[in-house]
Parts: sequence; C-alpha cells; structure tokens
Amino acid sequence: MSRRTLVTGGSGYFGSILVRALHERGDGVRVLDLNDADDRPADVEFVRADITDAPLVREAVAGVDVVFHNVAQVPLARDRCLFESVNVGGTATLLRACEDAGVAKVVHTSSSAVFGVPAHNPVTRQTIPHPMEAYGRAKYDAELLCAAATTRGLDISIVRPRTILGHGRLGIFAILFDWIADGAAVPVLGRGDNRYQFVHADDLADACLRAGDRPGSATYNIGAEVFGTMRKTLEDLCMYAGTGARVRSVPLTPAAIGMRGASALGLAPFGPYHWLMYGREMWFDLTPAQEELGWRAGYTTAEMFADSYDWFLAHRHRLSGNAPSHHRRPARQGVLRLGKRLLS
Repeated sequence: MSRRTLVTGGSGYFGSILVRALHERGDGVRVLDLNDADDRPADVEFVRADITDAPLVREAVAGVDVVFHNVAQVPLARDRCLFESVNVGGTATLLRACEDAGVAKVVHTSSSAVFGVPAHNPVTRQTIPHPMEAYGRAKYDAELLCAAATTRGLDISIVRPRTILGHGRLGIFAILFDWIADGAAVPVLGRGDNRYQFVHADDLADACLRAGDRPGSATYNIGAEVFGTMRKTLEDLCMYAGTGARVRSVPLTPAAIGMRGASALGLAPFGPYHWLMYGREMWFDLTPAQEELGWRAGYTTAEMFADSYDWFLAHRHRLSGNAPSHHRRPARQGVLRLGKRLLS
C-alpha cells in the first residue's frame, strides 16, 4: 500500500530528486515550496507556501503519513536572518504542524556543517556537533528542535549528508566544471592532501527513503564509501575530462582570506563554510546506516564527479539563472573569472 508523503523544498535540487524517487516507487507525493519546478511529475501535488506560514504548512501536512523536510537556505544564500527564519523557524513551524496532524514519520535533512571542522575523523554518531558559522549553527538548532519534538512522541530521523553531487548539481560546482571544461587550472588549497567525502544525490535519496520506512527516531550520517583526498578527486576529474586542465596548489591561509574578502565585497559566491572546509578533512562513519537501514553507497567519488560533469557539459549552453534553487542554477563567478585567466 502506497504512503502519502510530503516533500518540503521539493522544487530544490535534492528535493526534486527525492520527489522522483518517491513517485517512481508508487508513493503519493505532495510538494511544498515557494516555487514550482518544470520537471515536477504531473500527478505530484504542489502547494505553494513559505515554510514559516503556519496555516499553509498545516494544510500541506494534512492527511500525510511521512514528511521529508528539505526546505533550507543554503550557504550560498549568505543571509543570517534567512538561516534563522527558514532553517530554524521553518522547522519549528513544520514540526508543530506534524505533531498536530499525527504524522507518523518525519525525515529531516540536516547538514555536515553542524560539525564545523571536526577535531577527529571519521565523524560518528557520538561526535558532538560544533558548528562554526551561521548556516551550520542554524542547521544544528533545527536538529535540536527535532530532538525536542521526539520527546513529545514525534518519530523523527535526521539524515546528515556530506557535500551533495549528482546529475543536475550546479551552484558553486558549475564554476569548477566550467574551468575544467575550458582547460583552466583548478586551484586546491595547500597540498590538497585533505581527505574529503562527498555523496551522490541518488544515494542520499535512497538513505532518506529507507529512513522514512524505518520506525524509531535515529540519526544517520551519509556519504560515499570510496573517496580520497581533494587533490586526487580533482585530478581524477581533470583526467576524465581530457581538456588539459590541471590541479594547481595555492597557499591555504592566503587563499582562505581572499575567499572571505571577495565574499564580503560581493565579488565571489563563497559562503563561510567554503573557506572553512575546502582545505580541511571530514568524512563520516557510515556503519549505522549500513547496519540499520541496509543502505550502501552506489557511487564512488570519481563516479559522482564524472556524472555531475557529464550533465553539466550536456546542458552547459542552456543553463538558466532562474532555476528554483541555488543548487539548480550556476553560481555567478564574479571576480573568479579573473582568477580563471590568471591560473591558466
């Protein structure tokens, strides 16, 4: 028997992939978002609403069995007020509506940003979150709201993904793919020997669906099983592209300062998480998801970058800056266009 599901943020990059996965397996699907997406299946219901609009959110959750909560202002938004109102306030509004409606299960998509720069890897269930910038703090505050709601009887699973890739993933990755496609040098901070984990959107969707099927509140950290250093990841992609692009090291501290300054002046699309983490290490222990959900990652890091790059090439000349979310449209390069020429 199919379930009735609600995907908040279902027009966004990952939300739209989750909508398709639910739809393909026969679940009834409803989307709540401020913007509709042109690839929404015709028989998927759409509710245009702000996640902070309590009456409309209550209408959206009515009659729903499982809610997949993906609405979030992402780091590219660089707006502390929106992080608080949407990521925290919106989550509070949704959880209250779910409690009142008797929703059986909530799957909350969080972020690895709640850990800041971890002191030790791998990050486990026992690792204490320590966010270091506004986006990470807002996502952790939303997790705390989820934890409080579970004490009142709401069944919530939290899924924390590493950096998401996959077909259609743009945002700041569109800049990387553009440089490689044109054979430009690709910068890596320091030696690039920091191990850095990503996750394919399809693997993440599979984890969320499995979490939604499993009763009982839990937290799952999700990422690729096969991954390496940042330098190796970028070198593999350059080799795959075959455009002559090469990886070039730049000093970590000056580069991070430059990224921060360019962002503050509105000259580059970086958020604090980018300059904090690009040269740092982070990877997850995946054991709980593997053992409790029966989940396994289907993509290696090399495979997910190749998949993402191929999609970019196929759609490069018709990409729109009007897509319904930051991750579904290419980030503006700004001053990075000059950097592209200088490093080449």
